[in-house]
Amino acid sequence: MNSETKPVSDKMAEELRRIYKRRFDVLTDYRLRVWERLCRNFFQAMIPPNAFVLDLGCGYGQFINRIKAEKKYGMDLNPTAVTYLDPDVSFLQQDCSLEWGLPANHLDIVFTSNFFEHLLSRARLHACIEQAARHLKPGGAVIAMGPNIRVLHGHYWDFIDHSLALTDLSMQELFELHGLQVTRRHKKFLPYRMTHSQPPLWTVDLYVKSALFWRLFGKQFLVVARKPAS
Repeated sequence: MNSETKPVSDKMAEELRRIYKRRFDVLTDYRLRVWERLCRNFFQAMIPPNAFVLDLGCGYGQFINRIKAEKKYGMDLNPTAVTYLDPDVSFLQQDCSLEWGLPANHLDIVFTSNFFEHLLSRARLHACIEQAARHLKPGGAVIAMGPNIRVLHGHYWDFIDHSLALTDLSMQELFELHGLQVTRRHKKFLPYRMTHSQPPLWTVDLYVKSALFWRLFGKQFLVVARKPAS
């Protein structure tokens, strides 16, 4: 795999490594199989196979390794993330609020799942979206998913590294402030801890096809925002 690295503090990198290991290692195999189904049965329909795609906060590569695209990038502060990415994924280890090492108008899709709430300030979130808007092609889109505090209330803070309280509506306002047009917004999409109880995998296929299930069990928002074509 390719790697483009920007300096990250050793303390922050080590903290991320420990959090990832504690939170995800036990359910890694099951989580990967869930994401395989999410990509195949839902997200791939939004992403043409010739797209240039960046996975923001790529983690263990659950999404970017499984989505079909012509060019794939993964961005994460955690230095161990690169070891989980497939050879066709270019890795950028950096703070997302700093300049991205990519050409302007280069990406068709910026995807992110359960990432924005970890940023340490609204200023960093604004800077990140500014970068996304700059590097998207006209007509390109941000696909953002994350826990919705409107639905979760106090449970939002069950994870020590959650810093920003976000909703589907606050995400819409954020995108619009940066010139992106929201084309799809769901207050409820996936459950909060979708792999916690390890339901049978066939239920994932059924879930993503039914908005009724989203309304009953969804705790995460889904917002899609496009850069104007002209």
